[in-house]
Amino acid sequence: MLELKPLTREAIPKALEKAERYRLLNEPVEAESICLDVLRVEADNQRALVMLLLALTDQFEEDIPDAVLKARELLPRVAGPYERAYYAGLIAERRAKARLKHGGPGAGSVAYELLSEAMACFAQAEPLRPPGNDDALLRWNACVRLFARHPHIVPAPQEVAEQQLE
Repeated sequence: MLELKPLTREAIPKALEKAERYRLLNEPVEAESICLDVLRVEADNQRALVMLLLALTDQFEEDIPDAVLKARELLPRVAGPYERAYYAGLIAERRAKARLKHGGPGAGSVAYELLSEAMACFAQAEPLRPPGNDDALLRWNACVRLFARHPHIVPAPQEVAEQQLE
């Protein structure tokens, strides 16, 4: 089996710049790989953790196996209650968008649940935000606008929801 080669600590800043570029080029799997290499050297590198989480959420629309699970598993490693709440909301929001893109039966009700979860996380993050950082408010507003653009985003009918709980 082939073995991974470790990065040097000195190369980490440039590696993270490359990971960011790969995300911007819509190549999240490449960004994910770089972040994993950085985290092998610096397990608590917050920039790498957040970028990895974002690279994973970039993969939601492509329905990459385990991307949601991996993103959620990273949340406890993200420093700070604001950041954890904000990124939990971002995961839910991006899952909702991916579900809407894929469509299918129940897509609107699944998106409703996920957007409601996202908005609850953004509301939790709002009072914890640092001065001058309104990112949670921006995401909240984006969710409100998504609801407005897609009138089929509605809660599941009560009897369907009850059947799913059984």
